Amino acid sequence: MAATMNRRDFSRVLALGLGAASVRSVLAQSTARRLKIGHTGITWGFAPKDAEQAIKDVASLGYYGFESFGNVLESWEATGGLNVLLDAQHLPLRSAYCPVNLTDATKRTDEVAKLVRWAKLIKKCGGSIAVLGPNSVPRASYDFAAHKTDIVSALNDMGKALDGTGVTGVLHQHTGTCVESRDETYAVMEAVDTRYVKFGPDIGQLQKGGADPVQVVKDFLPIVQHMHLKDFSGGAAFLGYCPLGEGKVNVPAILAMMDGKKIDGMVMVELDSSPNQPVTAKDAATTAKAYLLKQGVSLRA
Repeated sequence: MAATMNRRDFSRVLALGLGAASVRSVLAQSTARRLKIGHTGITWGFAPKDAEQAIKDVASLGYYGFESFGNVLESWEATGGLNVLLDAQHLPLRSAYCPVNLTDATKRTDEVAKLVRWAKLIKKCGGSIAVLGPNSVPRASYDFAAHKTDIVSALNDMGKALDGTGVTGVLHQHTGTCVESRDETYAVMEAVDTRYVKFGPDIGQLQKGGADPVQVVKDFLPIVQHMHLKDFSGGAAFLGYCPLGEGKVNVPAILAMMDGKKIDGMVMVELDSSPNQPVTAKDAATTAKAYLLKQGVSLRA
C-alpha cells in the first residue's frame, strides 16, 4: 500500500472490520487538505478577450477563485466590468497581477496612482490581493545593489497607498525582473515594511531562478498571503513550466506548509502560456486538477 497508516487510522480500520477499499478511503480522509485553490488566467492569454474563456473553464473545473490582470480589469470596465462575467459563472475574483515599476523613482507617483486605481477594480470584483509584479531589467548588466533602496521604498509607498482599500499588496518575485534571485528576494522581503507589504511567491519562478521554493516559503511563511502554485521542468513549452506534478518543484511540501494557513488571498494554480503549447489551457488546468485531487485537495463540485 503506497500510503502509510498511522496507529489511529489502523485502529479505525480494525474496529470497523473494513476491507482494502475502505482502508484506502480512510487514508484519503486522513490526508484531506484544508485548502481552497484557484487558477490564474495567464494560461489562456494576456489579452482582455482571453478572460471570458478562462473564467468559463476555471469555473467548470471547480476551482475556488480566479486571478486576472490589472489592465484586463480596466479594459472590461467599458462593458460593465469583469465582475459581470465572473458572477455569471459563480466564480469569485481573488486577485489581479499588477505590473509596477520599482526601480525608476521618477515614475513612482504615477505607478502608485495606477496601482490604487487597479485596487479599486479588484475590490469591485470582490478581490483582495494586488500581486505586485516587478519591472523587467537587462539581467546581464543589472546591479541589484544600486537599485535596492528604490525597490524597497517603492514597495513601501505602494503598500501604504493600498492600506485601507481592502486590498493587500504582495510582492511576486519573477525571473527577468529587478527581483529574481533568492538573494534579491530575501534582501527585499527582509527590508520592506511587512505591515503593508506581504509576500506572494511564485514557486515555479523560484525554481526557475535557481532557488529552493520550499525553503523560501518556509522562511517567509508568516507573511505569505498569496501564492502562484506552478511547476517547472525546463522544457520547450510553457516557457519551461509544466502542469503540476510533471516538474522539479516539491509541490506536496508546499501544499503541506499552506494547508490550513489563513491568508488574505489564495493559492493559485498557474501555468504560463506560450506559442508552442502541446495542450489547450483547459487541458492543462484539468491535469492540474487531477494532480491536486490526488494530493488530497478538494475542488468545487
